[in-house]
Amino acid sequence: MATPTVDHEVDIAARIDPVRPWQTVVWDDPVNLMSYVTHVFREYFGLPRAEAERLMLAVHNEGHAVVAQGAREQMELHAQAMHDYGLWATVRQEPS
Repeated sequence: MATPTVDHEVDIAARIDPVRPWQTVVWDDPVNLMSYVTHVFREYFGLPRAEAERLMLAVHNEGHAVVAQGAREQMELHAQAMHDYGLWATVRQEPS
């Protein structure tokens, strides 16, 4: 009879903290104009111009910006919407 093996891989689900919120992060890209990114943030998220421009500048100058925070499912919908607009976006759990 074969000896059972033990799987030493880390369970990814065990590393997810259910208390920390999730974030939608938009990343800088070489394609989209800053005015377009501002337009997307205003149109999709309904942000005032100043807030949309602040986030756009963070994307441009820092390489990324957190544009939304909340439940994982909602952040995944936001990321998909950003993809539909042609922006690069990911979902992550808020860093601890």
